[in-house]
Amino acid sequence: MGGLVRAADGIPTEIGGIGDHVHLLISLKPTHQLSKVMLDVKRQSSAWIHETFKLHGFSWQDGYGVFTVSYSQVDTVRNYIQRQEEHHRTRTFREEYLEFLHRHMVEFDERFV
Repeated sequence: MGGLVRAADGIPTEIGGIGDHVHLLISLKPTHQLSKVMLDVKRQSSAWIHETFKLHGFSWQDGYGVFTVSYSQVDTVRNYIQRQEEHHRTRTFREEYLEFLHRHMVEFDERFV
């Protein structure tokens, strides 16, 4: 995925996750279209997974969440991404994500959670 972000002329800072989700901490230029970058990353990584691991039933969900991060918080977010397995021993991604959305009063479509 880092290579796909670089190919789109972005900077992958940290990428990681566990079985049911992935986090990308990336930098993009103001001229990037985020939806296009995400479409390309999801489409090309899905094709790679199908070809490499023969997981023909694999697919990414339709939606995704995107949040901006101030430069002062980059190390905190990197650490969070690096500790996904440890972090999700106590609560699921869904539980944590819903709490995050509610805490920050983010409107969302339940179908994409």
